Amino acid sequence: MSLRLPSILARTPSPAAALLYVAITALATPVGAESPGSLDALQVGEMRRLVLATDPVPAPDTPYTGDDGQETTLAESNGRVRVVNFWATWCVPCRTEMPELEALARDSPGGVEVITIATGRNAPDGIARFRKEIGITALPNALDPKGTLARAMDVPGLPATIILAKDGSEVGRLLGGANWNSPEARALLAHLADAPEG
Repeated sequence: MSLRLPSILARTPSPAAALLYVAITALATPVGAESPGSLDALQVGEMRRLVLATDPVPAPDTPYTGDDGQETTLAESNGRVRVVNFWATWCVPCRTEMPELEALARDSPGGVEVITIATGRNAPDGIARFRKEIGITALPNALDPKGTLARAMDVPGLPATIILAKDGSEVGRLLGGANWNSPEARALLAHLADAPEG
């Protein structure tokens, strides 16, 4: 990591000024504070495709239908890392990815929640058949029937998985299918769950 000195210090020949700048910068950044760069070492295997948010924004307050049939939003932080997966019954990569999300949900690292949201036109009987064929029991049956949440989160295609930090801001996103139950994915999620909030 290279450190750019402010122009005033760059012109100052004093090594003490540079040392002072480094010390102040180090003290201004809390130990363990999450930044996209701190996840670089954990981006291995399929997690290399995870695009980290350079300017994390909070999840929108756009409603979707939760597992209980009630409207809810992702905007309200629940203090957990959330793996939010957008999928559809017609999506072939979704069919491959869903068992891995199910396995992650069954035995997720502490502080991690998996939310799968069927987005767009998905007939209720088609969703039920999809879930039965794949053996989904641990994942929520959340719905975004008009795709309003997917649009609000700039989801360009399916499947798409967006990771939200404990404070509700986007950490990153992965487009296309992935093995979310892999050791690499689990290590990345556990790291986020163990990080201090904020």
